[in-house]
Amino acid sequence: MEPQMLGRRVEVLDKGWVELADIMPHPATGVSGDMAIVNAARVSFLGESKGEQADKKLLFYLLRHAHTSPFEMVEFKFRVRAPLITWWQWVRHRTFHFQSVNAQSGRYTPFEEDDFYVPSVWRKQAKSNKQASEGEIEGEVNEAFLQQLVAHYEQSHKLYANALENGVSKEMARLFLPGFSVYYTWVIKVDAHNLMGWLKLRMASDAQYEIRVYADAIYEHFFKPALPWTAEAFETYILNPQP
Repeated sequence: MEPQMLGRRVEVLDKGWVELADIMPHPATGVSGDMAIVNAARVSFLGESKGEQADKKLLFYLLRHAHTSPFEMVEFKFRVRAPLITWWQWVRHRTFHFQSVNAQSGRYTPFEEDDFYVPSVWRKQAKSNKQASEGEIEGEVNEAFLQQLVAHYEQSHKLYANALENGVSKEMARLFLPGFSVYYTWVIKVDAHNLMGWLKLRMASDAQYEIRVYADAIYEHFFKPALPWTAEAFETYILNPQP
């Protein structure tokens, strides 16, 4: 893994981002993430590295045959800024088992006027899938809805700010805010095994756009550079399995 990956921030959506806060094994140890997985597997019989080709072959064998515990020896810690609509999509699947999560609290930190998600386009309701969208609203109708949304945010924040100024507690003043569009920042930690399960679902073409872009960013900018062998095996056996 490139040492400069630590602290790297990738922008997502209009105001969101994903940042790699930490990783285990740390680059300073000189042990790559892929080798940490291989070493964890070989400790079962007190074995050692047998060279790059054999080590990579073993890692592929592990993932192909669902020997997943060695992949839990690699952990990622991310800082994420995303709207609540993404947050709910992030945590609803049990494949992403949070080992640790801490989120920004509106009870402590007031929300700013621009802390709301503004999409670039409005998507149409899918005809064959009750929970999905397909295609886009175009032209003046799309622009009109965007203007209405921004005006709604501005009015909501004015009501929120006024409540705070008049002594209403932060935890109650939040009731004036549009819930699903508010941006939150949180810190999460997850091992490589459970992260792959989450990525498989959230990188899928039928995943909601607002979560898919975060999954794509994590995979391309952090997972693949940190675990190139694992990413290759992941694509081979999980993302694009051959019959």
